[in-house]
Amino acid sequence: MNLIKRLALCVVCLAAALSLNSYAAPKSELWKHWQQQNPQSKTVITHSEWDHFLSTYIVTNNDSNPLTQGINTFNYAKVTPSDKQILKTYIAKLSALPISDYSRDQQRAYWINLYNALTIDVVLDHYPVKSIMDIKLSGFFTRGPWEEKLITVEQQPISLNDIEHRILRPIWNDPRTHYAVNCASLGCPNLSTVAYTAENMEQQLEQAANAFINHPRGVNVSNGKLIVSSIYNWFKEDFGTSDARIIEHLKQYAQAPLKQQLGAIQKISDDQYDWQLNEIR
Repeated sequence: MNLIKRLALCVVCLAAALSLNSYAAPKSELWKHWQQQNPQSKTVITHSEWDHFLSTYIVTNNDSNPLTQGINTFNYAKVTPSDKQILKTYIAKLSALPISDYSRDQQRAYWINLYNALTIDVVLDHYPVKSIMDIKLSGFFTRGPWEEKLITVEQQPISLNDIEHRILRPIWNDPRTHYAVNCASLGCPNLSTVAYTAENMEQQLEQAANAFINHPRGVNVSNGKLIVSSIYNWFKEDFGTSDARIIEHLKQYAQAPLKQQLGAIQKISDDQYDWQLNEIR
């Protein structure tokens, strides 16, 4: 086998290894710069542009398939050029804020909304795509846009991974963060139909956790075996590190009959995730 064929074979093998079902989740590692806050600040960040965007383009899927029914899908194909510009202007507005001077509650809503807005913006820039994993911004062998420095805030270049794993997770230390940030995929918790704010934060996080855990893509019991979203595997440390503690977390939000089913289960049998784009079909 000549060198060119060998290289081609290596590329094919590597692509197979980086299948849509594989994903190495980064660890939660604090970026100390973003610990700064001003608890005396009363300044409120408005997210009206993002609210408009969400209310205009999110459609809840109502098909007959239980695996996709109830998922908030996004109408990427219908986004107008003017609304694309509104989204970019909103992102630029957030990027220009001295967010370290704001209160912690304002900061949390800021980072969640910025993460979700950036994700939609990246997908729109590359649409049509079948999956966000098909977007390569940081090199040939990368999957997805998460490592790319997409914006600059307070003179700090920032990626999606920075927001989620170096800011949101370590500062708030709340597993419900995973129900708030959206990766534009069918397997992900729903993209909220309204912007997060300091005022609606707790209600939104609780609703998001409840909706995901009581949907088959989040938690499913089949023939006595517990199958969960891969989120609970990738971020096991956030949900309690053991199967027993993850199941206790699920029980907090599970409704009948899932709650009763979880009562007889002591371990997780498998996990799954659907990386297909969360677009209207």
